[in-house]
Formats: sequence, structure tokens, C-alpha cells
Amino acid sequence: MNTNNDKPGELHLAALEVAKEQVGVQEVPKGSNKGPMINEYLKAVGLGPGYAWCQAFVYWCYAVAAKRIGVENVLVKTAGVYDCWNRSTKRNGVVKIAKSEVVVGKAVLQPGDQFIMMYGKGAGHTGIIEHVTENETGTIVLHTIEGNSNNSGSREGYAVVRQTRMLSEKALQGFLRYS
Repeated sequence: MNTNNDKPGELHLAALEVAKEQVGVQEVPKGSNKGPMINEYLKAVGLGPGYAWCQAFVYWCYAVAAKRIGVENVLVKTAGVYDCWNRSTKRNGVVKIAKSEVVVGKAVLQPGDQFIMMYGKGAGHTGIIEHVTENETGTIVLHTIEGNSNNSGSREGYAVVRQTRMLSEKALQGFLRYS
């Protein structure tokens, strides 16, 4: 069982609420990595329009949440999924959870945790866990909110959407929990 905060923290829950408010936001035009809100997500990490934005979306959600509740945003300020994973440390108030820890029951995922997917050659994807269930076969199912995705689960989509992902997905690397 997870010994690190059995309940989601205030920042986690606030960031999840911000993410929920963004569901349905789309690129304008589709496929451009641009649009009024997408530009805001990218601006939050110091980039202009036109870049992949899933990590920028997560950072923006946590930044808005931190401001709302008056705490520091401890996320790494980056648009890179690999960069976020590699630079997140306990020193920064981050708990890194390997996928294997969840598989064997040493860690329990929480609403607001960030999932990290890595596809190789610098390609990654990320989002925020809304909740976790188990299906009829005992597979752990992550219900997520993701930017730069679409209804088919693409990491190169055009909207903020709700997704379901299986813990067994090969690209799933691990999770980040922010205190």
C-alpha cells in the first residue's frame, strides 16, 4: 500500500478541477497546435504557438490551481514529457512512482497524479488522472484528462479530452505526485 499520502493533496485536487474545466478545448484550426487556450498553455512554459502541448497543459493546470489556493507550483516548467520526468525529484516536492510499483501494489494512484508515457526517440505523452478503476478482468484502468489528444487516444490530437488507458500499456512509464 502507498505510504506516501493515502489521500490526494489540495494541489492535486485543485489541478484536477482546473483540468475538468478545460475538457472540450480544441486547437484552432485543428491540427495546428494553436488556438486561444492552447497558446495560453504553451505560454505558461515559455513557448509560442505551434508546439506539442500535452505537458504544457498539465503544467498550466497545476499553475492555475497553485495560484487559486495560494501555494507554490512545484512542477518542472517545461513542455517536454521526458524533461519533466527526468527533472522531477523529491527535492522539488515530487514523488516519482514507477509503473512496477503500482502493478505489484506498493503504490496506489490518486486523482491528480500525472501519468508519463514514453514512446522512444524523445516522443512522450502525459495527462492527469481523474480516477482509477479495475475492469472485470482485474486490469487497472486509468481515467484521465489529457491535452493534445483526441477520442482515439492519440498523443498528437487536437483537444483536451477524457481518456481511458490501461496500466498495462507498454508506453506507460510511471507517475508523478506533487505535494
